[in-house]
Parts: sequence; C-alpha cells; structure tokens
Amino acid sequence: MENKVLIFGHQNPDTDSITSSIVMENLEKKLGNENVKAVRLGNVNKETKFVLNFLGMEEPELIENIEDGQEVILVDHNENTQSISNLSNAKILKVIDHHTMNFVAPYQLYYRAEPVGCTQTVLYKMYKENDVEIDKNIATLMLSAIASDTLVLKSPTTTDEDRKVVKKLEEISGLDINVFGVDMLKAGTDISDYTPEQVINIDSKLFEQANKKFRIAQVNTADLDSIFKKQAYFEQAINDDIEKENLDFYVFAATDIINSNSKIISLGNDAPVVEKAFGVSIDNNTAMLENIVSRKKQMLPPILDSLK
Repeated sequence: MENKVLIFGHQNPDTDSITSSIVMENLEKKLGNENVKAVRLGNVNKETKFVLNFLGMEEPELIENIEDGQEVILVDHNENTQSISNLSNAKILKVIDHHTMNFVAPYQLYYRAEPVGCTQTVLYKMYKENDVEIDKNIATLMLSAIASDTLVLKSPTTTDEDRKVVKKLEEISGLDINVFGVDMLKAGTDISDYTPEQVINIDSKLFEQANKKFRIAQVNTADLDSIFKKQAYFEQAINDDIEKENLDFYVFAATDIINSNSKIISLGNDAPVVEKAFGVSIDNNTAMLENIVSRKKQMLPPILDSLK
C-alpha cells in the first residue's frame, strides 16, 4: 500500500469523510490515476454503515500511521490536529474541503475549499468540470454525505449550491433526501451498544487557538433525555480525555435532529467560556443551545471569538 497515494478524511470520521474518500478515489481513477486508495483514520459510525450497507460496499481500510514521504490526498479536513499523527512528514498532493483553512505547505499543491455545506458538493462540481459520469452509487454516496452534514438541508451551513446539487443527485440516485436522509440520520442515533468513551468519539474534533487546546464532540439524537440519563458516565469519559490530552476544556454536544437544537456538557478549567460564547448559564455542567445544530458554523466561531 506504500506505493499508493492514500486518500483520507479526518480522525473520528463522519459520513462526509468516509464517502468523500471513496468518491475522490473514483474520480482520480476515472481521470487516469489508478495508483490511489481510499482509507480511513478511525471507526465507521452507524450512520455511515447504513449507507455502505445500503450500497453493499465495504469500509475503506483503517490506517494508524504512514511512512515519511507518503503521498496523500486530504478530503473534508485540512488541519494537522484532525489528521493522521505524522501528516507533517507526508507529501500532500491535494486538499478538497469545505472548512475554514488552517493550512500551510512549503510546496505547491492542488487546494480547493469552498464555503458549502459538504465536501461532496465540491466533488460533484469537480466531476462535472472534468466531464466524469456520476453513477447511481456515487450519487448515493454524495447525497448521503450532504444529508449528513446539513441535517437534510436544515442546518445553517446549507447553501443554495448544496440544494441544487441535491436535486441533481436525487435524479441520478432515485432517492428522496427527505426519506433516505432521515432514515440514515436515525440509524446514526442508535448508540445503545456504545460505551461512553465511544460515544464522545463518534464525531470529535480537536482545536488549538489562542494558546488553548480543546475538543468539540457532537452526537445526533432523536431523544436528548436518553443521552443525559448517562451524563455522569459521559463526564467521566470526557474528564479522562481532558487529563490524557491536557485539554483546557471540552464541549460535548448532543444535537436533537427532530427539534433542531443542542444540549451541551462543558468541562475543564475553561469550561465557562461557553457562557460567554452562547450567552447561556451553565447548570450542572450543561446548557441548552436553542436553534444551534452546526459545530462548524454555530458552535466553533463564537467559542473562538470568546477566546480572543
């Protein structure tokens, strides 16, 4: 595998990271680059498994490290803290993303990041620009990721471009995002057989800003009460991570996909930063964030502003 160009998304991969790796591999091969391989940097969550099982597709291979000089393509991320541990020693050929840029490379490369709701929206445009056919399976992977990242087009991260792309993908896949997407999201909310440690790592991202190191983890649910019945167990898992990674604070958000709000647990020495960020009061380490569902657009920016 060392001779292959490895394509991967961020750690604790979500549906966009996994499917974008697969879709990017397909695009590269259609453009004549057979020497590529989609891989992953963590376990596949239940939401993504729902999609792969629907298509009868296997999960990309799990990797834990890479050799120095390994050629890679990054999708759905660009930050070292969210990538493979020795990324700085790799040769990054391309980056395809939709997040804020926090990336510097001492060499030229293909870098494409657009302010849309999902990496797959960018990839759809790349397929069209290169006149590469989008078949039913690829369309389903793209549609699934957009449904996931935008909460079926209800998240404030959703753009008109995402909506236009979804209409085209529905035609190709024969799927209705409001049916398939909701079924997919619901499949992802089943955490009954997960440990607290596994739950907080379903979708957790590490950030470093203003000399502060913190994580924002997020899990979707259709029942907030079922999550917070186990609050003490989650707090223990979070505190373990705070100690292990020397974090200044940790925000765990349970996002209600039915009512479009989030309830958070905030722990760590700088946990009160969320009070300033969101104008809420922390009670028993928790707070309700009304009409807030997006980590990228609604959670992270006010936290970063509060750290200035």
